[in-house]
Order: sequence, then structure tokens, then C-alpha cells
Amino acid sequence: MTYTGELIAMATVLCWTMSVQFFEAASKRIGATPVNIIRLTFALILFTLLLIIRSGFLVPLHFSAHAWIYLGLSGVIGFFLGDIFLFKALVEIGPRVAMLIFSLSAPTTAVIGWLFLNETYGPSQWVGMGVTLSGVGMVVLERSRKPVAPSALTVRNISLKGVLFGIGAMLGQALGYILSKTGMKEGGEYLDAFSATQIRVIAAFLCFLVFFSVTGKWKNVGSALKDRKAVLMTAAGSVIGPFLGVSLSLLTLHYLTTGIASTFLSLVPVFIIPFSIFLHKEHVSVRAMAGAVIAVFGIYLLMAHGPA
Repeated sequence: MTYTGELIAMATVLCWTMSVQFFEAASKRIGATPVNIIRLTFALILFTLLLIIRSGFLVPLHFSAHAWIYLGLSGVIGFFLGDIFLFKALVEIGPRVAMLIFSLSAPTTAVIGWLFLNETYGPSQWVGMGVTLSGVGMVVLERSRKPVAPSALTVRNISLKGVLFGIGAMLGQALGYILSKTGMKEGGEYLDAFSATQIRVIAAFLCFLVFFSVTGKWKNVGSALKDRKAVLMTAAGSVIGPFLGVSLSLLTLHYLTTGIASTFLSLVPVFIIPFSIFLHKEHVSVRAMAGAVIAVFGIYLLMAHGPA
């Protein structure tokens, strides 16, 4: 028995866990929006070079209009709108809580499928939704308290604004994933994951070009580029996140169902806890750790058997 899909999914989790560390640090230095367009620029360059090496084309023009439309919409909703909220959430409430809220994209995807795609779920799946919401609620609604014993660890405040940013990011991820699944599937087979992600990046990049031109905020990007350390952190996060992580997440769809893939990808909030403690010196309570584990277990109950 081979576990190719499972191994790719776990590699994706590690990529996302590491990339958000770089993006949070860079966003704190130069702001969330400049980091977004800088990382997409790096990612677009990487995808273009890869496609030239593999096929000799700058962009996958051999993809159908159906694929371009759905993958483009996925990029606008997931990479442009969703990631604007995600990066603001990373700054406001930190990677641990932001990614925990982000994990709600799995049950949200299921609800969207139930409402609009005629998917049905059994009792265990509905219980899973409730368990996931309970786990996230345990963390989000926890009152900030100082560690009982003297400690060098800091306590992260969870603001309503940060939670709302996280919810916006989660909705963007859920809708983006459904659109990606639709756009990648043609003739019963799936299109190349790296080329599909390039289309998503192109769409988001064009949105940022329009956004900065309309708002006149190109000077903010110019100022951000002067911070060499922030640019290097953004570049590192771009390689690990949008290039490797997102492409691997789409590659999992070649081997695993959407439900099982989403379950694996929702492990980020658990994997991120050691980073929060040892890298960010953040105090993580037993309740917060338990809430993260409960949330992931709820996602497992929801997605283990998939829609009926």
C-alpha cells in the first residue's frame, strides 16, 4: 500500500506552517498588503520559470477557457481577497489563532457543497462540524491570562477585529478550493497542479496591480522594498508557501478526495503550536492546545467518509 497522497499532504502542512512564520514577521515590518504583492511577484516568477523549463511556454495557454475562468476566480477570491484578510489576521492575532480559524475552511467547504452542490452528510459529519466549532471557540473565546509562574513567554491578545479577519480568510480559502477543484477537473482527469496555481497567482497579481493603481499606494510598496530583511523573509515564504505549499495542496487532489485532503491540510493549527512556543515565545495554555486538537478531530469526523 502506497501513501503518496498522504505524504504530499503532510509536506503541504509543513510548508504552510513554515511560510506563515515568514509572512507574519515580514507583515509586522512593512504591512500586510505590500507583503502580499511582493510574495505573489516572487511566486509568479517561480511558476513562470518552471513552466518554461517543463514545456517552453510562459503560461498554460493549452488549458481550456473553463479552467482559466474557474482557476482565475479561485485566485481572485483565495489569493487576493482571502489572503488580504489572512495577513491582517496574522499581524492582529498571530499565526496560531489565525490558522486555527483558517482551518474552519474544511467544514465551510462542506456546508457550501451541501447548499449548492447537492452533497449530503450523515450524522457523524454534522457532529464533526459542531466539534470543530467547539474547538475553535475554546481558543477564540479564551480570556487572556498571564502565566501562573514567572515566565519569559508572552500572552497573545485575541481581538474581535483579528477574528473577523480570520473568518474572511477562511471564507476565501473555502470558496477558492471549490473553484480550484472545478477548474482543474477536465474529462475525468486533473490538470497539472503547478500550472493551475500559476493561473491563480496571475489573477491575484492582476487584482493587486489594479488595487494599488486605483488607491495610489505604490509608494507603500516602494518603501517596503527598501526593507531588505522583510523582502528576504517574504521571498523565503513565497517559495515555501504559494509555490510549493499551494501547488502540493492541489497535487493532493490527484490522490485524495477533497474531504480527506482538507482534513490533512487542517492540521496546520496543531503543527504551528511548537513554533508559537519556541519561536515566538508565546504562552499557549492547555485549553488552547486542547481546542486545536479538538478542532482537528472534528474536521476528521466531518471529512473521514466524505459527502454521501
